[in-house]
Order: sequence, then structure tokens, then C-alpha cells
Amino acid sequence: MKFKPRPSEEPDLNMTSLIDVVLLLLIFFMLSTRFIDEGRLELRLPEAGIAPDASGERTAVEIEVTAEGGYRVNGRPLINNSPETLATAIGRATGSDRATPLTIRADARATHQSVVTAMDVAGRSGYRQINIATVHDGP
Repeated sequence: MKFKPRPSEEPDLNMTSLIDVVLLLLIFFMLSTRFIDEGRLELRLPEAGIAPDASGERTAVEIEVTAEGGYRVNGRPLINNSPETLATAIGRATGSDRATPLTIRADARATHQSVVTAMDVAGRSGYRQINIATVHDGP
């Protein structure tokens, strides 16, 4: 009995179906991606200057964030730290004038979340000018 070795054939790898699958996945991800710009707060950061900015005629409402995470609006402490109470106090201090500038001043030991909550409440209430107070360390 004589066995002859079979002629070996090179395996044929068809790339067409792989390319089709990759293109279909690309199209799927392109169509399912959301290209919506999320709402963001517009912040005006402090700038160095010689003369103070005299453009604002309105008196700014000051929101203080204490080290414990409490809030004070124009120096008056709030009864609790809830965002609803803060929104009500800001509304009363500004007289519901959304063009009134707000200044957020935080204690150095205040949590970041307390400051972000104050910014979020002001932004959701529709205030357009939100300033963050900074401390200037000597010359």
C-alpha cells in the first residue's frame, strides 16, 4: 500500500466579511453617539489689572461657603445647607433680577462639592454673571 501525500493547499483567508463588519460597527457607533453640547456655566475668571473694573453698576450678591459646608448670602447664614434654601435666599437677595452679578467666596477648608453646589444652583436659577473671589497674596 502506497500512500501519497496530498498536495497541501494554502488556507484562503477572506477579508471581505471582516471589513464589512468593521464598517457596520463604525456606522453604528457614529449614529448612536450623541453630539449634544451639554449645558455649561459661563465663568469669568479674575484678570490682573491696575484699575478696578468699573463696568458693573449693580451691587454683587456675595455667597460665602463656610468650612463646614454652610452658606451665607450677603453675610446672613441660611437655616440649612439644601440647594433649595440657597436658591430661595439668592432670589430674595437679588429681587429675582437674573442680571445681578453673584460672587462666590469659599473658605480654604470648604469642600469642593459645596462650592460646586453653589455654582450649580446659581446657574440653574438663570444668573448670567458668576464670579469667584480670589485672595491676592502680597506683592
